Amino acid sequence: MRVDIITLFPSMFKNPFDESMIKRAKEKGILEIKLHDLRQFTHNKHRTVDDAPYGGGAGMVMKPQPLFQAVENIKEEINSSFRIILLSPQGRLLNQKKVKELAKERALLFICGHYEGVDERVREHLVDEEISLGDYVLTGGELAAMVVVDAVVRMLPGVLGSENSAREDSFYEGLLDYPQYTRPSDFRGWKVPSVLLSGNHQKIKEWRRKKMLETTLRKRPDLLETLKLDQKDEKLLEEIKKTRAKD
Repeated sequence: MRVDIITLFPSMFKNPFDESMIKRAKEKGILEIKLHDLRQFTHNKHRTVDDAPYGGGAGMVMKPQPLFQAVENIKEEINSSFRIILLSPQGRLLNQKKVKELAKERALLFICGHYEGVDERVREHLVDEEISLGDYVLTGGELAAMVVVDAVVRMLPGVLGSENSAREDSFYEGLLDYPQYTRPSDFRGWKVPSVLLSGNHQKIKEWRRKKMLETTLRKRPDLLETLKLDQKDEKLLEEIKKTRAKD
């Protein structure tokens, strides 16, 4: 996968993208990341990327010309289609479904917004979609771009140590993850559930599934409202609800 990022602050990405999983993905040739300084695509000596909004108001707005020029230059460079994403508080909230969808793309281009936002013509005629991390505002889109890239890259085949690691993450199937334990089996009197020490893989699988449903019901019941469960899961969920009612 190729990832291009248009930003006013390319140096912000140096350390996050040179560590851990993303570093390994680049070393394996699975991922290529290109950073583009937006000021390089301006046409005046001051390298101006923003201007006052028409109609008045506080703050500044990112000009359309540098952004269109940057995208057009990148298109010429790679001669391939890519999905253009604007990181914006107005965007669709990021979730695992969207992450898996983006991971299927061969190339992604992220535009990091700043100031009071971008000229509306960028939204209307340049980007394919907008993505937001949540209902709050960041200083710029750089941190959001890092988060989206990290989430997407771990979905790419060959990036994680085990192909099952991503599938067992919270939200991969719409449920939260099951509890995890490691040595020692008894820490300060708190013991690991005996089923995990039994060696019975079928029982362990059933326990984990039940715990996923239980954890989701307790922490994020809203996820269950839109999730399609099979009959076995529905039965487990009913058992969990009855046990909770008794408690």
